[in-house]
This record gives sequence, C-alpha cells and structure tokens, in this order.
Amino acid sequence: MLLAKSVGASRYVYNWGLTESQRAYELTATRPGLREMMSQLLELKKSECPWLYEVSAHIGQSALKDLNYAFERFFKGLKGEGPMSGFPCFKRKGERDSARLYEVELEERHIRLPMIGRVRLKETRSQRAFDGRVLSATIRRRADRWFVSLAVEREREIMLRKRVEKQSDVVGIDLGLKNAAVIHDGLETRVVETQQALRRNLQKLRRLDRQLARKRKGSQNRAKAKLRRARLHYKISCLRRDHLHQLSSSLAKTKAVIVLEDLYVRGMQRNRHLALSISDAGMGELRRQLTYKSEWYGSTLVIADRFFPSSKTCSGCGVIKNTLSLGERVFDCDACGLSIDRDENAARNLRRVGLRALELPEGLREVTPVERKALAPASASVKPASAKQEAKAGGTRRSTRGITPKDVMVQVRGGIDHLTENQRPRRLE
Repeated sequence: MLLAKSVGASRYVYNWGLTESQRAYELTATRPGLREMMSQLLELKKSECPWLYEVSAHIGQSALKDLNYAFERFFKGLKGEGPMSGFPCFKRKGERDSARLYEVELEERHIRLPMIGRVRLKETRSQRAFDGRVLSATIRRRADRWFVSLAVEREREIMLRKRVEKQSDVVGIDLGLKNAAVIHDGLETRVVETQQALRRNLQKLRRLDRQLARKRKGSQNRAKAKLRRARLHYKISCLRRDHLHQLSSSLAKTKAVIVLEDLYVRGMQRNRHLALSISDAGMGELRRQLTYKSEWYGSTLVIADRFFPSSKTCSGCGVIKNTLSLGERVFDCDACGLSIDRDENAARNLRRVGLRALELPEGLREVTPVERKALAPASASVKPASAKQEAKAGGTRRSTRGITPKDVMVQVRGGIDHLTENQRPRRLE
C-alpha cells in the first residue's frame, strides 16, 4: 500500500509539473525553472494536496527533476546539441510506475525506505555480493511485482584497452533477423541463433489479448486478465534481455576490438512485414550493452558508417553490387566468382573496417582488396574498392569512442604491463 502510494505521488507531481509548465509557456512564452517549480510544489502541499505529506519529500522533488531533465533533453535535440527526444508526455497509472528515494539503508534481508519502513527483499545482500555506498533507490512496479534499483558509489579499477595480439582479437558482427549475429574473427565464422522470445509466445499473447477484450471495463475479471498479459510480456522481455546480456558479455570479455554497423532500427521497423522480427531481435539494445561493457572490460567498440555497403561489397575483391534484395541469402560476385553467405560476407567487411580504422600492424590485419590488386598480375581485371568506399571506411575513425589510432597503437604495443597495482588509475562509478 505504501509503495503504491509512493509511485502514485510521483506520477501525480510529474503530471502536475507538466501541466503547470505548459500553462506558463502559453501565458508568458517561458517555462518555469526547477527552483520555481519546487516552491510551487510546497504551496500545493499546503493548500490542495496535503496527502503528499504522507510520502517522502524526495519523491516529489525527484519527479520535478526528471521533468526538468526531460525538457532540457527535448530542447537540446531541437538545437542539434544532442540526440532527438520527444516532448515530455503525461504518465498513466499502471505504466512504468516508479519513484526515487534517498537516505536509504540496506540490510542483509531488508531495505529501509523513508516514510515506508523496512521492506523484505527476495535476495540477500551477501547473495548479490553487494559492495559500496548507497546513494538512492528507485522502486518500480511491473506486472504487479515490485523491484528496487540502487545507485551505488564504489571504487573500481579502470580497465585499459586490451592488447591486440592475434587475428581473433578483432571481430566483425553482422546483426540480422535470420540469425541474431554472425561473428567473424578472421579465422572462423560463428553464428548466433535468434532467441525469438516474442514470436515463440505470440500465439499465447494473442489468446490473452482476446480474453482481455471480452472483459467488461472496470471489472475485476478485466484486471486479472490484464495482469496475466502483463506477466507474459515481462517474461518475454526477460528472455530477450538475458540472451542479449550473455552475448554482449562474452564479446566484451574475450575480444579486443568489436565492429558493429550503425543501424537505423526505427526506420527499419517501418516495414510492416519485418517490424515484429526487428523489434524481437533487440539490435539497439545489443549496441547499448556493448557500449558500456566495452568500457568495463577494456575492449574497443568501432561503429561503421550507416551507409557503408557491408552486404553489397564483395569480401574477396571489393566490388560493390548495385542491387542486393533481402531475399538473396547468398552473395555471388561476378568479378571474382566468390560465393558466400550474405551475412558472413557482411561480417568480413565490417571486420576489415575496424582494422583500417585502428591502423593495426600489418601482421594482425587481412590484406585489403586494394592491396590484393597490387599483388595480382597486371592482366587481372578485378575492380578495386572505390574511393567513396575508402573514404567511408576511413570516416569510421570518428566512431571509435574517442580513441585515436595513435592512442590505440600505443596501447597495442605497450599494454599495461609496465604499471604496478598502485599506479593503475581508479575511478568512482
């Protein structure tokens, strides 16, 4: 009851702040600042909403901070100073209910929350090997289950970039729908099968949707049917997230350089024939996980240009095809006669992009198509890679997460063996 009241208060304050901001903008063409909204919230508690005193004051303050951050992110996107973000929208009851609290105490089996008290946890502190100082706690409700996320401050060692010592340390990954990922490391190609968590439960999900549609609105049976459907959605998301975490962790821990292509997932979902499969694959989530895990484990993530023709380019001679439909699963090159799987061909090309971007030593990278032409006889009529392709491959240096080729070369040659345990830098999470 107290947890539900807390998330309800957070939702109410957020919607109230959004309403007041829109009203002030219509009258004065300016949006009230965070301090002004805090003062108005205090007056609201005294006059109209005294029930807000029944929950922690941190909840309302955190809701207004989140609203202010949403506005700042929206305006930065309009100015081109950051990624595009939509205008803040109102929160609905039962959808992403959450509230953030401070001054939290974590015990072995319980967590003590202000104005709520001691709440029993499903897992113990020792089971999770918890370590650090708790800064805040965010309580969430999903499928009628309560979760708590802790923001923790602790020290950990900074992982420097891994040394590239052999060909298999650099991998190119082609993400697709037939296969979740095709990974090529210069020696062999590994295929990761798709999880298809949503598609395997689609029939059951449709049955629950029909049951929900037959229930009268506002009835207890409708609430029960809605809860059954929410639990199935939660199970599907857990299966997908577990699959992506296992894949991303294995790559970040074992590989030094990981090369991905910059996919426009939102645009790909506009294809109504493939939208369900694209959403079920979680391509954007895999890239998000690899982004922060590569920093955790010292690997380098290289993002190829969005318009780089990885599937249309022949990995043997570098000739670029004019057209290649989605139905063509085998890449056949008319110039050199190479016949290879479409996804494996793309993975090979992506790996070559990473080798060029980091300017690795000659012994650690493959011979490029341009260099093959130089070694080939003069009578050979193989078309080299175009200047446009070379420019795109070189342009990926800006996507190596702030690591210049010079820095990478120093780390590859020197490594971290010359640093003692006390000299290695540390940072706060």
